[in-house]
This record gives sequence, C-alpha cells and structure tokens, in this order.
Amino acid sequence: MSVKHTNRLAKEKSPYLLQHAHNPVDWFAWNDEAFAKARAESKPVFLSIGYSTCHWCHVMERESFEDEKVGAFLREHFVSIKVDREERPDVDKIYMTFVQSTTGSGGWPLNVFLTPELKPFFGGTYFPPDARYGRPSFLQLLEQIANLWRERKIEIAASADELHARLELITARDAKENSPLTPNVLRHALEQFKAAYDSVNGGFGGAPKFPQPSIPSFVLRAAKRFGDDASAKMVLQTCDRMNAGGIHDQLGGGFARYAVDAEWLVPHFEKMLYDNAQLAQLYLDAFLVSGDARHAEVVRDILDYILRDMTHPAGGFFSAEDADSEGQEGKFYCWTHDELSKLLSPEEFIVSANYFGITKEGNFVDHSHPNPLPGLNVLSIAKPKVAEADLPLLAAAKNKMLAVCAKRIRPHLDDKILASWNGLMLGAFARASAVLGEEKYRAAAEKNLRFIQEKLWQFGLGGASGTLFHRWRDGERDQVQLLEGYAFQLSGVITLYEATLKPAHLDFACELATAMLEKFYDAANGGFWQSPAGTNDLILRIKDDYDGAEPSGNSVAALALLKLGKITGEPKFTAAAEQTLQLVAARLQNQPAALAFMLHALDFWLDEPRRVVIAGNVGSAEFEKLLRAAHSVYQPNKIVLGNTGVVEPFAKTLSGKNSATAFVCTGNACQSPTGDVETLRQQLL
Repeated sequence: MSVKHTNRLAKEKSPYLLQHAHNPVDWFAWNDEAFAKARAESKPVFLSIGYSTCHWCHVMERESFEDEKVGAFLREHFVSIKVDREERPDVDKIYMTFVQSTTGSGGWPLNVFLTPELKPFFGGTYFPPDARYGRPSFLQLLEQIANLWRERKIEIAASADELHARLELITARDAKENSPLTPNVLRHALEQFKAAYDSVNGGFGGAPKFPQPSIPSFVLRAAKRFGDDASAKMVLQTCDRMNAGGIHDQLGGGFARYAVDAEWLVPHFEKMLYDNAQLAQLYLDAFLVSGDARHAEVVRDILDYILRDMTHPAGGFFSAEDADSEGQEGKFYCWTHDELSKLLSPEEFIVSANYFGITKEGNFVDHSHPNPLPGLNVLSIAKPKVAEADLPLLAAAKNKMLAVCAKRIRPHLDDKILASWNGLMLGAFARASAVLGEEKYRAAAEKNLRFIQEKLWQFGLGGASGTLFHRWRDGERDQVQLLEGYAFQLSGVITLYEATLKPAHLDFACELATAMLEKFYDAANGGFWQSPAGTNDLILRIKDDYDGAEPSGNSVAALALLKLGKITGEPKFTAAAEQTLQLVAARLQNQPAALAFMLHALDFWLDEPRRVVIAGNVGSAEFEKLLRAAHSVYQPNKIVLGNTGVVEPFAKTLSGKNSATAFVCTGNACQSPTGDVETLRQQLL
C-alpha cells in the first residue's frame, strides 16, 4: 500500500474508510462537504460502498484504488465518496436497489455514479483493472462516463430524474387490500422451502450457499405447527451438514459468511457477527427439537468464539473478521499436507488427516490472488467416526494446531460496535443462558446491554423518548439512527427479559419500542421507515422488506412488538405489528422467501401464544429452575414473563403459595399452577 498519500478518510472511525485513507483517490466520507463540492463544481459523484471484511473490496482497492492513474483521473473528473455499508445501510439500500433493478444483480463493492443531486445514473459491483470479456477496464469506464458527463450532462441529469422516479415506485410500500393472512400463507411458504431443499447436502438452495438462518428457523416453526416431522428433519440435517463443513471453523469456532459450493465445504472466510448470532439461535432451536447434545455444543462453540475473539473488554460485540490474512484469502484458516505432517506425530497425523479431509492437492485455491498459495486445505469433518482409542490423538492434534494458529497473523478485525448486530447477539447469549443453564452467557448478555446503554443510548429529557445511536468505535459514537438498531436491540432486550424476568429489562424494552414507534413508524400505511424523518442526506426514505443474510428491521420489529404487546398488554405495540404484517401481506403470499423472518412474526400472530408466568423471588434457586424449564421446550409461540413490573394485568393477579410457582396460560385460562419442573415441561408440550 502506498503511504505517500493521506486523504480525508484518515479522520474517520470506520475501519473500512480507514483502510482507504492512503489511497491516491481524493476520497470524501458521505457528508455535506462532498455534496457541496459536487454541486459547486458540477461534477458527477463516484460512490463506492463496501465493508472492511469484504474480500472483493480488498481486491478492487489493490487493483484500482491504489493505482496512481485511477486516483488522478478520479480527482480531476469526479467527487469520490466512500461509504461503509455497515454504518450506513440506509444509504447502501437505496443505491443497491438501483443497481439490482438496472443490472439484475448486486453485491459489494458497490460502485455507483450519481449526479450532484445524488441521483444514480449508472452502477455495478466489482470492475476489473483490465478490459476482459468484452467489458472495459475500470479506468476505461471512468473515461467513458467522464466524456458522457462533459458532452451530454443535461441528458444524463434527465435520465437520472427518470430513474429516480422509477426507484420511488420500486421502493413504495402501500398495503394491498384483499390479502388475507391465514395459516395457508405459512403452509405455502413451507412447501416452497421444501421444494428448494438440497436433500444431499442440506440447506435450501444451491451454490453459493448462505446459511440464511431465518429460513431453517421458520421451517422448524412450520413443522411444529403442521406436525411435519419430515420438514424438521430437513433442518436438523442442514444443521449437521453445516456443522461438519468448512463453513464452520473447526478449530477456532464460529461460522463463515457463506460457502462457495453446495457442500458447505469451501467458505468465503469472513465471519460476521450477525450470522453467528442467528446461527446460535438456530442451533438452540435444533437442540430443543432433537435433544442432540451436538447441537448445544455448536451453540457453545459460537458463543465462546465471540467471547474470546469478538468482544470488547467493556462488553460490546465487534462486527466481523476478515477473509484475508497477509493479503491471501483463507491463509489463517487453511493447512497444507506437509505442514501438518511435520507438526503432528505420525499417529496424530493419520487420525487428523482422515477426520479433517487433508490431501496433498488441497481443496481451496484463492483465484482472486495473482499468486495463490498451493495445496491449501479447508478443515471439515470428512470422516466423523473416530475410534475411541484415537480420540486422544485427535484432541492432541487440535491443541497443536491451535497453538500454531495463535502464532499466525490473524485476519483484520472490524472492531466497530453496531447497535443492530449487538442486539442480535444479545438475544443469542440471553436465550443460550436460559436453555443451556450457562451463567457466563447471562453475564455476557447483561454486560453487553450495559455497554449499549452507556455508549449508544441517550435518555430522553422532559418526557421525550430516548435516542439509540448506531455505531461506537474508539471512544466515539456516531449520530446515525436506524430502524434495525432499534428493532434488533428491542428483540434482544425482550429475550434478555424472558431469560431473567428482571423488570428493569422490560422497562427498557418499552422505552425502546416507544422511541422506535415515534421515530420510524408510518401510521398512515403501516410498516417502519429505515431512517427517521429529517435524515437529509438521503434521496429516498425506504421501508426495508427483504430478509436476506440479515433479517429486515420491519420483520424483527413486527415479531418483537407482538411479543412485547402480549407481555405488557399494551395495544399500541400489537397494533403497529399488525399493520406492518398487513403492509407486506401480498408479498408474504407471493414471495415468502423474500420475507422469511416476517413469516416468524405471522406464525406468532396467528396463535394465541402460551404465556408462562413465573411468580416468586427473581433469582432464587427455585425460581431459576422453573425459568430454565420454561425455556427447555421447543414452543416458538410462547412468551415467558413475571408477575411484577409493567406486565399485562392478568399476570399480576397470579401468585403462588410456594417460593416459586409457574402458570401456563392461554388467554385468561391457566393450567394448574406448579412448582415442579417436569410438570411445567409437560404443560408446555
């Protein structure tokens, strides 16, 4: 990397922007200074969006943004702006929608050309440094666009206005009438997912294969609703195959973002906080359905990895780890046959090579690098059956390999802390503490919430609602507010309340929900805007209604508000969730795969959920036993609450004679109160 250049990005906090601080490109952050320059000089904007652990972002930086000729041309003809999509998903959503609608595909890096009014007129993803396959090089593309802007600026501006109008139509979300929400919507969705099931390798769809936990989690819910054991087995097989694949870090724990093949073998090695949070929840579901201790071990594997490698000393969770190390994708995680044969004893090597599928040829090549390393092996569980006598050899081999990993150069850590992704992981730690009885996970959840409250939450004054900011890093928070920050945090705090029944957590959940409704809810049409009113650096306000690798803010908000409405009896929470479901009713019927997590909310809404009310001294041994029992049965449409604080009125009437008593209720009808753990479990089946 050149160090003779330093641009404005050196003053930013985003790890992604800081990676580009020494490019010869005259980068701006997404701010008024950049917009004013573009307008004053009547220059088009070159907008490049990515994130710090994005492999192809690194490739394009190395090939193009570090090139002196490219930097000089951009300086002369464009105003260049870098955006971290994880800090500003609202900006990314607008321009990604444009590129997807005009090219049919999307991804990162996302590179878009805008008018000075920030309206897009051309865009794509990765552009190569050389002309190939009949397409121009990146520099040739820049030259073409600069010429067009100079010669046909008025036409381009008119075209951008037209494209902007189309973009407004594409992103408009109004509730469609005559779209009934019935269990048939769930059944139809389940059949679509079953049709996409890979019966050989598990998973729903082909290569590249993303875990997308919203889908298997929904399939488990639907299997429970419809008594479909075959569907449940699909999910359990998927969990087992992912666990055995290279997408799962067999030594260090946690999961990579996706596999490039259908077999879950070769990952795209970056690890994202949001994936691991959702996968922990999925494996908790799988454990409760199957009773298989291996699924619980995967949960521990994920969460222990997060505690060891992805947690700030004060309790916040970091965002991601890179795919690349020392400029090579997967170098940190892969092993050669020769390397292992020298490291391990002959007996250890034989057992390990069989178990992990080690070959001389290897199974991974970094085709994006001009000089790929030869013979690399991604570890997977190729032959899971290990003789009892060989287990100590495998354990010894793993310890030696871990010791080598500790000396390797680790991939880049994106250490920014996002309210949204922290909310997902908060929920995972909280629920795991209740299901697995792990006190360290509860402590991590409590510590994480304190971090968010101290660093990113600002209490409202004079009766005003509070404010949740989006990103904290290196001692500073940003000034951005996003629906997914509020919604994901709300979901996590509700889960923490259900795992502890501490009234203070429920109080905070209500504060978050009230603030979210005030800032983001569209009372006229239902649903939630991605950004609050008055966000003046956006050309559109969008309602995100796509559940991809991350669930959308609308979907998470809907389920969280439905739960909070049942816990508190507060009708405004339930009403907003119902209006959100109605807004996307037609999409749920016609494109259920696009809203897999919203299907969770619909499944919850279609039932009168079972309410487990536990009365007694919060934190006492008897109380904790009942609380853990309440979480030990797979019953996705249930809520767990205490009988004190801002809970619904009926729960407050319930109290037991013993030190702790559980009531399983539906509506205002309850089964016999019990202080017995096994009786409570039976009542929930």
